[in-house]
Amino acid sequence: MIHGTYGSTVTSYLSLLESKINTSVVDAKLRWLFKFTNDMTKTIKYGYGKVYTPNDRYVRNDFVHHLTEDLFTSKVNFKPYGYWSYEVYEVSWIGTVALSADTAPSTETEVLNVDGDNGVVQGKVHEGKLYVTETSGSEQIQYTEHTESTTNYLYSN
Repeated sequence: MIHGTYGSTVTSYLSLLESKINTSVVDAKLRWLFKFTNDMTKTIKYGYGKVYTPNDRYVRNDFVHHLTEDLFTSKVNFKPYGYWSYEVYEVSWIGTVALSADTAPSTETEVLNVDGDNGVVQGKVHEGKLYVTETSGSEQIQYTEHTESTTNYLYSN
């Protein structure tokens, strides 16, 4: 399970290379497309995580909280808070790896024109849960006085 706080960067450490599908390309020619589905609203969001150097045991992907979402630059708005399911799809390139609307698939079913510089979705390599908590320490609670419109009091001595 991945845990994140709304408004901050969500970091995942997943063993994605152990499930590698396209073994004919080097690890540097791979990126991972995440599909996030909110458990309550069924809202679907996509994003390519910002990848750091893959290690032998895990790959680190970061997603930056941003109100203006952009799946190619790792910007995702995880609202509403709560549980999200995620699926991770391996995308591979033969030529230059570039994350843009012209060179990288935006969903797991999108197929781009055949070109060495266009990414190809190889398949699902991982799935799990993400829990996004509300921001802690900065919420403000506003209390309002409840006033009755009529007075129904019983007074006695």
